[in-house]
Amino acid sequence: MSENSSETTDSGTIKPPLADQPVPPYSWYALSVLVLVYVLNFIDRQILSILANDIKADLGVDDAYLGFLYGTAFAIFYALFGIPLGKLADSWKRVRLMTIGLALWSAMTAFSGFAKDAATLTVARIGVGVGEATASPSAYSLISDWFPARLRATALAIYSSGLYIGGGISLAIGGVIVDRWNAAFPAGDPWLGFVGWQAAFIAVGLPGLLLAVWVFTLREPVRGAIDGLPTEEDPQPFKGFMGELYTIIPGFTFFGAAARGMQSLAINVAAFLGGMAIAYGLTLVLESGPGRIFPPITDQWFLLAIGYYAVFSWASALRVRDYPTFRLTWGSPAFLCTILGYGTVAFMAYSASYWGAPYAERVFDVSKAELGFWLGGGGAAGGFLGVILGGRMADALFIRHKSGRVWVILFGLLSPIPFAIAQYTTEGFSLFIILNVVVGALAASALGAAAATSQALVLPRMRGTATATFFLATTLVGLALGPYTAGYVSAQNNGDLSAGVLSTLWITPIGLLLLIAAIRLVPAAAASVLDRARSAGEPG
Repeated sequence: MSENSSETTDSGTIKPPLADQPVPPYSWYALSVLVLVYVLNFIDRQILSILANDIKADLGVDDAYLGFLYGTAFAIFYALFGIPLGKLADSWKRVRLMTIGLALWSAMTAFSGFAKDAATLTVARIGVGVGEATASPSAYSLISDWFPARLRATALAIYSSGLYIGGGISLAIGGVIVDRWNAAFPAGDPWLGFVGWQAAFIAVGLPGLLLAVWVFTLREPVRGAIDGLPTEEDPQPFKGFMGELYTIIPGFTFFGAAARGMQSLAINVAAFLGGMAIAYGLTLVLESGPGRIFPPITDQWFLLAIGYYAVFSWASALRVRDYPTFRLTWGSPAFLCTILGYGTVAFMAYSASYWGAPYAERVFDVSKAELGFWLGGGGAAGGFLGVILGGRMADALFIRHKSGRVWVILFGLLSPIPFAIAQYTTEGFSLFIILNVVVGALAASALGAAAATSQALVLPRMRGTATATFFLATTLVGLALGPYTAGYVSAQNNGDLSAGVLSTLWITPIGLLLLIAAIRLVPAAAASVLDRARSAGEPG
């Protein structure tokens, strides 16, 4: 029997040959490299938090723009490019894709340090978003081929720990660099005039170019072999990528819809016009408050509307081009409730993690270096423990009940709330730091469970696309709306970040309803993945 063949049990079910074997040391080594990649991913993404107040002062922007820069400007392009790049991760060499993406986002992070105005900084953040869109679709797919299902939530949780380690390190490194640079060069360095926040961007961006060389040396696993479903390499991997790109770029999407028929075109145009109308209505309502400095609030809502429209166009095209994948993702209530339910967790978590440093710097009398050490170190420790323990808890509950992992997501939604309220109303810096650890750990517990659940609801060949879809909820619901909402409310209340961050708690009832539905739907959906795929036209 070959290495990739399957065994048939007495009951007639197929048993993957590698599922119960010990995990080879190379899998753990490769996972450790991916964790380093994700650490750097979030160093480059989250360092904006400790630099926010300096950027605000130097570039003359407000909290709404800072929320837009961290959230929407990054999230829209991260999410939209994640879709075609997720498709490419399903068909091409995932190690190569991650190497290219890592080099791109590292270079754009360094380029952020050369920004002299808000427009340039926004462009750089968009570039970071495009590059980082390669990471998780590739990593999730690789991990699912390096680790059996029984350990997949744990492995994904370990990978996800890079989020919290990187986020914490970014605050510590950023705080030290800014304080020391500004102390040495109060008016900027004598050569290029760089100030502390610019030097910090360059310092954390350049190491990623070296890490990209290391990532390139990783071995590509056989796709699906560990599940007894080995998949041959796609002879035309970029064909699908270009097709996905064509269906998601606004403007070209009209031609893609027209190719599917006049009815599809009419629906597509109606979706576009409807999104623009909603964005315009939000603009009329929300511009009645204090004027934005840069960008105008229209950029937030129209950019978000374009993002949602592009996703709608892509999903409509996916229904025609790959109905089995559509059926198991967009056509699955269990999948949608899971990813949107986690999106509400991210809505609050991204807001609290991003605005923590600017809030503490304004409220408490501490230096950036001290703030970065305690807030970053505590956040990293809390997030790491939370995501690892949450992953283990998810795997343990999954053995007892097929919806056990969803219960962990629900725990991650509800448990941080009372501690977050206390954190953003306390007058003591020490208590703020302690509560930051607690909130970070509790919110982080949901990530591994959500990721593993989304992967369990699709076939191996669909994992990259499923991951990209999962991150649509994380970014377009959580990242694109959460930090901006907090920043906008703060700007409306004279820079009151406490009111801003706590305003994001309104989304809790929506998340609760979605996850209760997921608890009921996931077991049956997971048990019928192959049957539903075949009924939708999947060969075999």
